[in-house]
Amino acid sequence: MSDSVLLSARQPLPPIDYSHAAGAWIHTAEGDSLLDAASGLVCVNIGHAHPHVVEQITRQARTATFASPGVLLPAVQEELAGRLTEAVNRPGDGVSLACSGTSAVELAISYARLIQRSRGQDGRHHILTARLGYHGNSALTLGLSGHRRRRPHPDDALGLAPAFDPPYPGHHRDCPHDRCRASCADSVAEAIDRRGPESVAAVLIEPVNGTTGGAYTPPPGYLAALRRACHERGVLVIHDEVLTGLGRTGLPLGADHCTDAAADIVVLSKGLSAGYLPLAAVLVNPEGVARLRSGPRPLPLMGTMSATPLQAAAGLAVLDVLGEIGALDSTRVRGGDVAAAVRAVAALPVVQETRGVGYFHAVELAPGTQAAALAAARDERLLLYPFNGFHADGTGEGLIVAPPLNSTPSEVEFLAQGLRRALERTAARSEDRSHR
Repeated sequence: MSDSVLLSARQPLPPIDYSHAAGAWIHTAEGDSLLDAASGLVCVNIGHAHPHVVEQITRQARTATFASPGVLLPAVQEELAGRLTEAVNRPGDGVSLACSGTSAVELAISYARLIQRSRGQDGRHHILTARLGYHGNSALTLGLSGHRRRRPHPDDALGLAPAFDPPYPGHHRDCPHDRCRASCADSVAEAIDRRGPESVAAVLIEPVNGTTGGAYTPPPGYLAALRRACHERGVLVIHDEVLTGLGRTGLPLGADHCTDAAADIVVLSKGLSAGYLPLAAVLVNPEGVARLRSGPRPLPLMGTMSATPLQAAAGLAVLDVLGEIGALDSTRVRGGDVAAAVRAVAALPVVQETRGVGYFHAVELAPGTQAAALAAARDERLLLYPFNGFHADGTGEGLIVAPPLNSTPSEVEFLAQGLRRALERTAARSEDRSHR
C-alpha cells in the first residue's frame, strides 16, 4: 500500500482483499470468510448487504436520489424524523438530519448556543467536555474531544480543551471514592463554576465511552446527577450517541441505562446509517424546539448532502430492521450472550480488564500485546477493532468487541470460541518471549 495514491488511516494489520460482505461476514478474495466482530467501525449494526435495506435504497434511487428539503417536499425525510423520535422514545422532539457524526455534533453545538441566546443568554457559548471522549474529526470537535492520540497541535486547537474528568477508574483524578459514584458528577458542576455558568451553553458527553477508552460505563445515577447539576446552572446537556445510539448498548439509547438522564439534545449517526449511506441526526427536546422556532436568529445552514431522500430511505429501512430484531425495545437489555463471551476471557493472563454493555465491549490487554492479539484473532477468522493510548500517560491498548445487533447465537458462539483461542495464543506467545 506504500505506493497507493489513496491517503487514508492505517490499521496495525494490512487490509484484507475481499470479494463481498453479507450479514456478519466478510468474504475474502481467496474464498475464506471472517466474522465482522467489530461491525466495521462499530457502525454496521445490522450486518452487511441486508436485503431489506438494499431493496429500499434501490427503490428510492429509481425515484429520486437528491431533493433539497427547501425546494421539494421532504416527505421521506419527514417520515424518518417522525419514526426516529418514536424509536428512541423522545416524543415531541425536533429532528435535523446531517451526513456525519461530526457535522451532527457541530449542529448540536450550534443549536445549544441558539437556544441559550433565545433565552437572552448571549454570553453562553462555551461547550464543556470530558478528558476522555471523542466527538468528531473537525477542528472544532477535535479541540473539544478528549482523545489523547488525536488531540490537535496546540496551535490548531482553537483554544479548546476538555474541562472535566470522566467517572472512570484511573481517569477521575482526586476521586474521593475507591470507585466512582454518582456524586462524581460534582466535577462537572465544578468545571461549570470555574468557567462561569453565565458563559457555558452546554455539556457534551458520551453516555457510554466509545473507542477512546473502550466501553467505559458511568456509575449508576451519574448521568442523572450530571443532568441535575447542569440544569441547576442553566446549562444544557448534549448526549453524543453517535456510537451508542439505536441499540448498540442493548437499549435504544446508551443513556437509557440511567433513569432521569434524558438529554436536551441527542446526536445519532452510526446506528442510524448502519454503514449504508452517510446519515446522522440531531434530536432537540420540545422546549428547545420552541426556542429555536421563536428565536430571532435563523437556523444553521444544512450541508448539500445533509438530508436527501436516498439517505432517509436508508435510515427508514435500518429502523425497520432494528424494530424487527427487538433492538428498539426499551424494556430489556439485549446482548447478554456477547457480554458473556467477553467476560469469559477476563481471567486470561494477557487480559487486564473487560468492560462494556450490550453489544459494545472492550478487552484491555497487557502492554505490547495488541498487534499479536489482532493477528491471532484474524487467524481465528475474527475482525476486531483496536483502541490505544487512553491512560493519562499515553499508554493503554485493547480490542473492541462489537458484533452486529442481529448476530445469530451460532455467530456469537463462533465469536466466543475464536476470541478465547486468539487470546490464549497471544498469552502463550507473550510468555514465550518473556522467557527468551
